Amino acid sequence: MKKLNLESMSLDELWQLHEELNQMLSVRLNAEKRALEKRLAQLRRENDAAIIPATPASRQRRPYPQVHPKYRNLSAPYETWSGRGKQPKWLSAALRTGRSIDDFLISSR
Repeated sequence: MKKLNLESMSLDELWQLHEELNQMLSVRLNAEKRALEKRLAQLRRENDAAIIPATPASRQRRPYPQVHPKYRNLSAPYETWSGRGKQPKWLSAALRTGRSIDDFLISSR
């Protein structure tokens, strides 16, 4: 590529060079953009083909033993708690009032 002497060029010549460069850059950038979009679409197709959707029927849950309730709300007997996980609100509120957790124990069967 020959070296241009920009200092000796007139303003009109520089402007013409500027427009030619803009045109060349625009063509090359658009070609590069199309190539990248084509590659991205190809990668998406490959990725979609590789992903096998897991349906709920295809995965089985591990069998867990049934956990029986250990505590019962005295004011609403249908509310029970097994002693696992976060304490229910009714039990937390009762414990804040000074009651003991043993007050809510369900007698053994």
